[in-house]
Amino acid sequence: MQMPVALKPAMWGAVAGAVALAVVGFSWGGWVSHASAELLATQRASTAVASALAPICHENFKHGADAPAKLLELKKASSWEQAAFIEKGGWAKMPGMSTIDPVMTRACAALIISDKS
Repeated sequence: MQMPVALKPAMWGAVAGAVALAVVGFSWGGWVSHASAELLATQRASTAVASALAPICHENFKHGADAPAKLLELKKASSWEQAAFIEKGGWAKMPGMSTIDPVMTRACAALIISDKS
C-alpha cells in the first residue's frame, strides 16, 4: 500500500508535536510519573501522621517523670540528636504501632521545644 506524499510531513509533524507535548508537560505542565506521585503521596501521608501524633508525644513528655530536667537535656541536644532522644525516652511510642515514625519524633521534639507552657 502506498502512502500519499502529503501524508509524510503530517506524520512527522504529529511525532514532533507528541515529543514537544511530552517535554512541555513533564517540564512545566506539572505532569509526574507514577513513581513520583507515589513518593509524594507517601511523604504527605507521613507528614499528616506526624502532625496528628506529635501532640500526643508532647503530652506524654509533659506528663512524664522529671519533665523539666528532660526538657533541659532535650534543648542541650543537637537538632539531629533530638529525635533520637525522644525515641529513647519512649514518649513517641504509640499504642498499636510497631515502629516509631522518625518524622513524628522530629515534629514532637520541635513541638516540645517551642512549648511556652
